[in-house]
Amino acid sequence: MTRIHLTTVLGLALATAASAATDWATFRGPAGNGTVPALPDAKWSLNQVWKSPTNLGFSSFAVSGGKAYTLVTGETDGNTGEMLACLDAASGKEVWSKPLSVIPKYDGGGNAGAKGNEGGDGSRSSPVIDGDKVYVIDSLLHVFAFDAATGKAVWDHDVMKENSGEMIKWQNAASPLIDGDILMLAGGGKGQALIGLNKNTGKVVWKGEDDKMTHATPILADIHGVHQAIFFTQTGLVGVEPTKGDVLWRAEFPYKVSTAASPDVFEDIVYCSAGYGVGAGAFKLSKKGSNLSAEQIWRRENECFNHWSTPVVKDGYLYGMFSFKEYGAGPLACVDIRTGKDIWKEGGFGPGQVILVGDKVVATSDKGEVVVAAANPEKYSEVARKDVLEGKVWSYPVLAGGKIYARSTTEGVCLDVN
Repeated sequence: MTRIHLTTVLGLALATAASAATDWATFRGPAGNGTVPALPDAKWSLNQVWKSPTNLGFSSFAVSGGKAYTLVTGETDGNTGEMLACLDAASGKEVWSKPLSVIPKYDGGGNAGAKGNEGGDGSRSSPVIDGDKVYVIDSLLHVFAFDAATGKAVWDHDVMKENSGEMIKWQNAASPLIDGDILMLAGGGKGQALIGLNKNTGKVVWKGEDDKMTHATPILADIHGVHQAIFFTQTGLVGVEPTKGDVLWRAEFPYKVSTAASPDVFEDIVYCSAGYGVGAGAFKLSKKGSNLSAEQIWRRENECFNHWSTPVVKDGYLYGMFSFKEYGAGPLACVDIRTGKDIWKEGGFGPGQVILVGDKVVATSDKGEVVVAAANPEKYSEVARKDVLEGKVWSYPVLAGGKIYARSTTEGVCLDVN
């Protein structure tokens, strides 16, 4: 009897671990870098499983425990605002939704701009699932924790009110970054610009620095054996110890109008890029004793743009959307992260997004196509392509349970890979 019981428990534990491995619970995936392992025998059929309305916004899906979460625009008591929507991952049907901040109009947003930019406005941040809770930072820097199963509110923290928050044009676009028990974000005022909250209570664990926020989500990285969070602020790159908020290193980098793509890390190299005439650069980190320092190894001013699309990196090569306001036309490109050299470009994507699945790049074009291509520095090699979404597509595709989840300002879609 005992042997059967232990076997059953072990089987359940392995099944739970396997299920968790197939989730996409955090922004840009389980590793936070847009990368997941290869899918065995993937046929990349891209057959539609379901479609569901996702009214306005550029929030990506987070998928865990059989549910898919994203931010949409809705009405509560006659007020228009952002909402956290929970969908059944298998059917796309709404399970519950909860109101966030009331935002009738976005600062600087809307349909204005170049041709191809039509299609509405909305939330830019993505939810994150951790344990039994789902976490959100809305456009007004209001942080929420909800019960992931029921949507019951657990806690909230208003950075604008409680940390003298300093808002930027187009409001917040960064997603929560969680490491252990700490939820990290930027947006506070002088002396408390970078903030670490206890993810269980919402209480401030640490705060510090004067860096003004950007639209870029911070990342986690281990460089020279040092675990750290890397923020991309208006000052530049800032490496921070996650549990206490101590600054480990800094690298100055220009800021103009908006910085929205997250940094990328390859070995001891940290890459970053922004639009509006800024361009890209890379820094090499060195360690002397217990101290880290950063040295710029290349810089491309006013070119090599990642407007708001963070590339993925494989074997020292970046794959992503490198363009600025080239709606419907900007290329998917390959760039050497060690030198900044362009390797190849394939036009027709615009400011879409990419993830990496083994040796395949899964990309969305801003006009609604899902494209699968080889992550091959030798040449662009397309594996599959399908037009799947109406509306403006600025959010990331995600891969969970052998299915691709993607959305636009109009609708969300689930595609079967096999």
